[in-house]
Amino acid sequence: MEQREVVLYVRRRSLRCWRARRLLARKGYCFEVIDTTDGASSVTLKQLARSAYRETVPYIFVDQRPIGAFADIKALDRSGDLERLVRGEI
Repeated sequence: MEQREVVLYVRRRSLRCWRARRLLARKGYCFEVIDTTDGASSVTLKQLARSAYRETVPYIFVDQRPIGAFADIKALDRSGDLERLVRGEI
């Protein structure tokens, strides 16, 4: 399956972050995980806020396009739009 670049911003010990990782892994997607927990994460969170207009995690980007937090990912998965986004059809 051809897929777009998928990047997931997470924090350790976050149930929503764990669920987002599990959902993407269960779907069989290859994705990069960026941990925002460490002290250097303030720069990462500023980058996230600049490109997604929020500092909440988990947050997913598909092909450098901000998609949303866990609730958004889950809704997209239920509707089938997540698959189309990752494949580049949307």
